[in-house]
Amino acid sequence: MALSPEGPRSRRERPAKPALSREGIVSLAVDLVRTEGLKRVTMRRLAQELDTGAASLYVYVRNTAELHAAVLDELLGSVDLSPVTSEGDWRDRLAEVVSSYTWLLFRHPGLAQSALVARPSGDNYLSLVEAMLALLDEGGVPSGQASWGVDVLMLHSTASAAEHSSDDKDETEDASAWEALTGKVLNASAETHPHVAAIGADLLAGPPTARRSWILRALINGIATTPRTELDPH
Repeated sequence: MALSPEGPRSRRERPAKPALSREGIVSLAVDLVRTEGLKRVTMRRLAQELDTGAASLYVYVRNTAELHAAVLDELLGSVDLSPVTSEGDWRDRLAEVVSSYTWLLFRHPGLAQSALVARPSGDNYLSLVEAMLALLDEGGVPSGQASWGVDVLMLHSTASAAEHSSDDKDETEDASAWEALTGKVLNASAETHPHVAAIGADLLAGPPTARRSWILRALINGIATTPRTELDPH
């Protein structure tokens, strides 16, 4: 193949690669999560997209867990915090904020699983915690209960999303497991398991959204009414 009349292009004439930065790495990772899912976001893949070596990324992000936490914090910017300044019962408004966080995790199930062990610690995370604490304070919840309550609410949302939303979920296997559970509960013996037999159908009743809503409100009411007890370290 004939060379261009201008000859081969010098490496010095090629466009310079953008300088690496933590913000740029996280931004690219967020874009990949939104388009391809968390599983495709690896240090090697990011390095390829940034035209550099994977080792170069560890200067800005220590490990994959830290990257996932940074990505989640970036996505937390989309959580709806407007209920903090709206009107209505503080419990309902707190439930709205927590539900918005939950649905974010449902849209990114891999991040929900990651968040169980690697929590975000950026500005968006702090804004979410601040919003929840503000609503608990509005409801007159003592600060000790509120501080532990925020942890409970976020942990419940994270665990719920991690359990019910999986990239590897086999719908056929899931349906089979549910059918087996249903049969076992509905056919429980009144002699050996009288309470299960008496309300078996109700144990399985209700759409998932209604059950999640009830659990969330039960948690909020419990946080508001359960005094915090300090355990004796000795």
